[in-house]
Amino acid sequence: MKDSRIRSVVKALSWRVIATGTTMSLVYWGTGDVELMAHIGIADVLIKLFFYFIHERAWGRIAWQRAVLRA
Repeated sequence: MKDSRIRSVVKALSWRVIATGTTMSLVYWGTGDVELMAHIGIADVLIKLFFYFIHERAWGRIAWQRAVLRA
């Protein structure tokens, strides 16, 4: 069974919330600084989205183990 696009988007967003929440929790636990926690949380989302985009584009150029669909 194949996931729908909307399911994939929701899964990606829910993971991003969990991952960023983890990072923010660790920052708060380590520093007790809410402002620093917020700044790092925002930076975490922006930086990781950028690098994920670059990663996906790079893998799009690699043919290794890519299935060839025939009509």
